[in-house]
Amino acid sequence: MLDVTRTEVKYDIGLAEMADMKRRLGIFMEPDSHNGDRGYLVRSLYFDTLHDTDFEEKVEGYDGRQKIRLRVYGAKAENAKLEIKEKTGGFQRKRSLILNREEAARMIAGDYRFLMQRQEPLAKWLYTFLSVRCYRPKCIVEYDRFAYITEHNDTRITFDQNLRASESTFDIFSENAALYPVEPPERVTMEVKYSGFLFTYLKNELNHCDKVMASNSKYCRARMISKRGRR
Repeated sequence: MLDVTRTEVKYDIGLAEMADMKRRLGIFMEPDSHNGDRGYLVRSLYFDTLHDTDFEEKVEGYDGRQKIRLRVYGAKAENAKLEIKEKTGGFQRKRSLILNREEAARMIAGDYRFLMQRQEPLAKWLYTFLSVRCYRPKCIVEYDRFAYITEHNDTRITFDQNLRASESTFDIFSENAALYPVEPPERVTMEVKYSGFLFTYLKNELNHCDKVMASNSKYCRARMISKRGRR
């Protein structure tokens, strides 16, 4: 089980700003080993209550809120991460379990009973939480990510683009998932994640970037069809 608490800040930037920041950060930070030449794919299935409580609390700006997702890095992934992210103020706590494909398939079908058979306390807690609050799969969110890392305070800076989604199919292992574009490819989300504090040399580089703090999560942006008028 993974349990991490850190600060996460998101910004909207353009392609030119992304290229400049990659050049600057590449001097001080290491590229993620999964990047390759063009980055890597991130695909998540988000769960929410029957009345979309997590979505509404995010849109309304509640200080304490959570989101639950099943995440893979490509349709051929052998495992999936079941994650709960809890936000309080500027801090994010992320707890996660590694599921095999069979367990992930049961999550996609809305069957959480296998969690009671797992030994981790988080698994049993998630079973109760998901069942009592009637969580169900709601939306697949997919994008392309390029990441930089440094051991200093477990810092990661990521660039996400080509955001796409589906509210009609929930199979995160599908190699032919029909996804609709949520944002134009020139819109990039830069995420800055760190534990403790952000080192000054990185703050100085980020100050060179023309950026706007992102207000909505990718999940909220992706619910554009069923929630039109609430964005």
